[in-house]
Amino acid sequence: MQPLIPCCPVTREYPRPRLVISRCIEFGPCRYDGSKIPSPTVARLRNYADFIPVCPEVEIGLGVPRATLRIVRRDDADRLVQPATGRDVTEEMSAFVARFLDSLPPIDGFILKGGSPTSGTRNVRVYPSMEKSAAIAKSAGFFAREVLKRYPDLPVEDELRLNNARIRDHFFSAIFTLAAFREIEAAGDREALVRFHANNKLLLLASNEKMLREAGRLVATRAEVGPGELFPRYRRMLSAALARAPRYTGNVNVLQHALGYFSDRISDEERAYCIRLIDRYKNGHATLAEPRNLLRSWVIRFREPYLTNQSFFAPYPAELVDLPGEVTDRGRDVWSGREEPPS
Repeated sequence: MQPLIPCCPVTREYPRPRLVISRCIEFGPCRYDGSKIPSPTVARLRNYADFIPVCPEVEIGLGVPRATLRIVRRDDADRLVQPATGRDVTEEMSAFVARFLDSLPPIDGFILKGGSPTSGTRNVRVYPSMEKSAAIAKSAGFFAREVLKRYPDLPVEDELRLNNARIRDHFFSAIFTLAAFREIEAAGDREALVRFHANNKLLLLASNEKMLREAGRLVATRAEVGPGELFPRYRRMLSAALARAPRYTGNVNVLQHALGYFSDRISDEERAYCIRLIDRYKNGHATLAEPRNLLRSWVIRFREPYLTNQSFFAPYPAELVDLPGEVTDRGRDVWSGREEPPS
C-alpha cells in the first residue's frame, strides 16, 4: 500500500488515487506530431496520485510521428483507419484495448486526450470515408468508448475539461473519495465503512441526497450483509452519488448547514462575510473553495466534533486547490456527465 499523504491539522489523510492517463499528457512526446501535451492539473496531481500512462496508437505499433487516424463509419460499423496509408487498424486496436483493460488493477479514474480518435471521450468526428469529407457524426474514440463501457461508474475526463475549476474540483473530490473507499473495500472492514460513510456525509449530501440515504440504510444493516455483497453494493451507490458534479444549490445547502454550527461562536461581521462568500459562489463570482475554506478554518478553530472529519471541507490535498481555472457564468452547473450538455 502506498503511504498516506497527511492532511493539515484536522485528521484527514489521503490515499493515492490510481489513474489511467493518455501518455501524451505530461508523460511522453507521443502525439501524432511527436509533441507532448502540457497540463498544469496533471503536473501537480502527479505528486499525489499514481498514474498508468498509455498511448494506444504507439502500443499497436504506429510510430512517432505518424499519419493521423480517423473514425470511418461503414454500413453502421465504425472502423479506425489511417487515410494517408489506407491502413485499417480496427482489429489491432480492439485487441489491444481488451488486453490492456483486462490487465488493469483496481483503479479510480481516467484522464484521456480530448478529441483523439482513440482516447477522446466525446465529440470525436466520425467520417463517411477515408477521403476528404465533412463529419457525419460525433462519438467517443475507440479506446475511450470501451473505457466508458467497462467503467461506467468511474470518473473519466479529458485534460481540457479539467481546466474548468468546477469540473476539476469534482474530479479531484471523486477520485480521492473512491481511492479511500477502495482501500476499505480491499480490507473488508465493516467498521471502517461506518467511519467512511460518516465522514463523507456532507460531501454525499451535496452530490446526491437520495444516494446518501440509501447508502446510510445499507451501512446500518451491515451486520446482516456478507462482505461480498456489502462492499460492491456500497461502491455502486457511492459511484452513483459522485457520477456528476453537485449542483451549486447542493453545495450552497451544505455551506449554509455548516455555517449554522458556528452562528453563536462568531461575530456578526464574520457571519455576514461568510454569507457574502456563499452568495459570491452562488452567483458564479467565486469558486467553491472560497466559502468552503473559510468554514474549514472555523472547523479547525472551534474543533466542532461533527464537522472535524467531514471530507466536504478538504476532499483532496490543499496543494491541488488553487490551480488556474475558470468560474462558470452566474454559478450555473458545469456538466460532467458522459454526454454533451444540453444547449
